[in-house]
Amino acid sequence: MAMAPPPACSLLRVAAAAPISASTSASTPRAPGFLPSPRSASARRHLTTAWSPKAVASASVEIQDEYADEMDAVNIAQDVTQLIGKTPMVYLNNVVDGCVANIAAKLEYMGPCRSVKDRIGLSMINDAEEKGLISPNKIHFQTTGPEIWEDTLGTVDILVASIGTGGTITGTGRYLKRMNKDIKVIGVEPAETSVISGDSPGYIPSILDVQLIDEVVKVSTAEAVDSARELALKEGLLVGISSGAAAVAAINVARRPENAGKLIAVIFPSFGERYLSSILFRPIYDSVRRMRKK
Repeated sequence: MAMAPPPACSLLRVAAAAPISASTSASTPRAPGFLPSPRSASARRHLTTAWSPKAVASASVEIQDEYADEMDAVNIAQDVTQLIGKTPMVYLNNVVDGCVANIAAKLEYMGPCRSVKDRIGLSMINDAEEKGLISPNKIHFQTTGPEIWEDTLGTVDILVASIGTGGTITGTGRYLKRMNKDIKVIGVEPAETSVISGDSPGYIPSILDVQLIDEVVKVSTAEAVDSARELALKEGLLVGISSGAAAVAAINVARRPENAGKLIAVIFPSFGERYLSSILFRPIYDSVRRMRKK
């Protein structure tokens, strides 16, 4: 009775069994990530006539040697740092009543550590290893800004981002303004502790370039929390409180008549999961406690 092939080898068996004709070449179109039939007779023989672990291992080595170029092109990250950046953008559809501009959210919480801080963390490590220096806003100039520009094909008109420590809005805004000086950069800060827009400015982080910011919008904590909850319920986006604040500002800006037809890019910096113990999810927590008491 023939030995059944192990599951892990099924794809290799299909590839090995495929006939090889003179018309088949390395340039033949094929689905990304799939290798063609092995060229060497010994590899084909291993895969089609014997399924022992030793035979499969031997054939696998031959295939890897033959198709090193193709395997290098496979879309698989070498390590987790290669997953940082290239976060997706998505249009907001269900929380934009009254808006005359389009809003596209940059989902920074889709990174491996679920935060916009993934970028600065990688930047700091790279700088420390290569130069012994740290450039906090360089990573957003090199990655976040170019990504927004490329994803929107250069059609972005307005950038909305929380001010925070200043790295994200400075790096991203600087790049976008370099590409198009007419792009407006709008910062968002808490109404309760406003720094830039207050009557008496407070501590301004050294990496924040205030000259880049065309306008500052103040958002209360209550507004930010309500917005974050609404984004989860209506858009399916589980975001944090700072993202809720950015959404409030972006929606308010999008409702202005002068912005009709424009594209607003808003940065959502963090994932809602890390706010589970905060005021953001307090109603759910209270509801669960009441259910347990019953």
